[in-house]
Amino acid sequence: MHCGKVVVNFPPGKITSGKLKRFMKVSIWSDVRCPFCYIGKKKFEDALEKFSNKHEVVIVWKSFQLDPSLKTDTHTSMLDYFVKTKGVSEEQAMQMFSGATKMAEETGIAMNIQKGILANSFNAHRLIQFAKTRGLGNEVKEALFKIHFEEGKNIDDISILSEVAVSIGLDAEEVKQVLKSDDFAYEVKQDEMEARNIGVRGVPFFVFDDKYAISGAQPVEAFLQTLEKVWEENKSELKISEGDSCSSEGNCD
Repeated sequence: MHCGKVVVNFPPGKITSGKLKRFMKVSIWSDVRCPFCYIGKKKFEDALEKFSNKHEVVIVWKSFQLDPSLKTDTHTSMLDYFVKTKGVSEEQAMQMFSGATKMAEETGIAMNIQKGILANSFNAHRLIQFAKTRGLGNEVKEALFKIHFEEGKNIDDISILSEVAVSIGLDAEEVKQVLKSDDFAYEVKQDEMEARNIGVRGVPFFVFDDKYAISGAQPVEAFLQTLEKVWEENKSELKISEGDSCSSEGNCD
């Protein structure tokens, strides 16, 4: 007897003798242009380091554009843009930036918001979606935050995005082909639609096992408490009762 091959993808190391160990999924909606998303990422990671079951947590990065209609303008800094759109003076704008900058410093991020280049983040999101298919979503997210907020580089420039891709182990030519096409545009839009459907109005937005959510760059303790709460509520393991079955190779002996 022969059955068609079936492939089931479980997280590495989750299957043990007679049982399937559980894991926790954390979906994170954020925008590379959002300073609090960078800060929130760091605070969440700090909490994760303190979480005793951190190796059983799977992070899924979700796309969310704060301003999809924004036009990239390499001659306009974030400071100039903020002054123009908010109708405030440079001094007032710098005071507004200071809160996020101080919070970033407390988490170890050397943020320089005012010198950031005004750039649409759609291509950056498409790169993130592509990197996720290679298991490098977290790495590319961190790299994009860094070049935007610390190095003041254009996150809408294909050559710069290719450099980022190479720095985390992706192929530059493959990335260029992706970004010159419409690849992964659908995935970005789907994430944004999902965000609207669950009521996301701002980022960062963290969803734990589709049960609990945290909005904003909350304190490390808030993230840790939520991780522990969700884990405790779902700590029971899925028991597998063994019987006659067919293997993934198609053998039904």
